[in-house]
Amino acid sequence: MMLMLSLLLGIIPLLGIGWTVMNGTVTTVDGLFLSLILFSLSAILFLNVFLELRKKFKKGLAPAAQKSR
Repeated sequence: MMLMLSLLLGIIPLLGIGWTVMNGTVTTVDGLFLSLILFSLSAILFLNVFLELRKKFKKGLAPAAQKSR
């Protein structure tokens, strides 16, 4: 559940960056800082998704590695 929520909330700032680029306001200082803030927010949320997936795959592989010994 948290994984899907982080993924959804990570995509929304990227849509905001696309909207800023489509309006042409990315060339202003306000648009530049808005894009940087939205990109940072998206990167943090995608990092959370990456760490959650890595944790799930490590849990899934751990019992299999112990059985092979």
